[in-house]
Amino acid sequence: MENFENTSSNPAIPEFQPRLDMKELQQSLEAVKAEIGKVIVGQESMIEHLLAALLSNGHVLIEGVPGVAKTITAKLLAKTIDVGFSRIQFTPDLMPSDILGTSIFNVKNSEFEFKKGPIFSSFILIDEINRSPAKTQSALFEVMEERQITMDGKQYEMQEPFLVVATQNPIEHEGTYRLPEAQLDRFLFKINVGYPNLSQEIQIIKNQHSNKLEDKTDAVQKVISGVQLKNYQQIVKNILVEPQLLEYIAKIIINTRENQFLYLGASPRASLALLTASKSFAAIRGRDFVTPEDIKEASYAVLRHRVMVSPEREMEGLTADEIIRQILEAIEIPR
Repeated sequence: MENFENTSSNPAIPEFQPRLDMKELQQSLEAVKAEIGKVIVGQESMIEHLLAALLSNGHVLIEGVPGVAKTITAKLLAKTIDVGFSRIQFTPDLMPSDILGTSIFNVKNSEFEFKKGPIFSSFILIDEINRSPAKTQSALFEVMEERQITMDGKQYEMQEPFLVVATQNPIEHEGTYRLPEAQLDRFLFKINVGYPNLSQEIQIIKNQHSNKLEDKTDAVQKVISGVQLKNYQQIVKNILVEPQLLEYIAKIIINTRENQFLYLGASPRASLALLTASKSFAAIRGRDFVTPEDIKEASYAVLRHRVMVSPEREMEGLTADEIIRQILEAIEIPR
């Protein structure tokens, strides 16, 4: 039998050195997870996707039934980052000016002055985004895509980083409005949040019983500055993606457009979103290069809100996630 030596201790063979220094980024992400973990039990997938969105500088839509910690998780994440935070509660009577701001006449100088709305911050939490009609939702189109708003012919730039995290209840619940496809396409991820399992449910009850969660946000500390976050986002942009993986991403997107079960396929914006998100998942794993697994992991959250299941298949109970899974299984993984 051959004797295989540990080459990492062999001085003749140099150890592998990553192209990018990922140590500080990983330490910061672990610190954020630890802070959120002081309050939230489980929901690891939601937290990881939120971190990936942060690194990608992309917006997130979180969907789940009431009471599964959608809003509190977003608030806790915002508290770990030393940037401005603004929360907007969407209601049926909310107007676009309540979000963007409005021009007010100043009697002293006889001129109109623009009073900025709550959207002018770095971390925006929009709670129950589908409680407001399309007129109010459409006010977010420009600011989410171009990170600016135009008011009275003048453009106002958002400060970076700028991240929108929106929550919504499932569309079949009463008193909700379906989000326009153009707005859905502006979200990098759509995260579906389910119920906790038995052990997690028990831990939640124990924590509440022992009064550990009396004031949920006070236990969480800021661990990342706005400058650090922008630096991490720049590192993610420089993560290596091999040409065959770029082709793999393109094949996934093209397949959604040609799939017989889908009424609407993914747009080119989805290709770019999948590329960016896969880099972020690689960074979370401590790698400076993307693997096919990173792309597959990002595919569900990137695509589920950008494709539309054909009506007859939807009546049969087929979901977007199931079709995405079939597409990923059908395409050969590059090696």
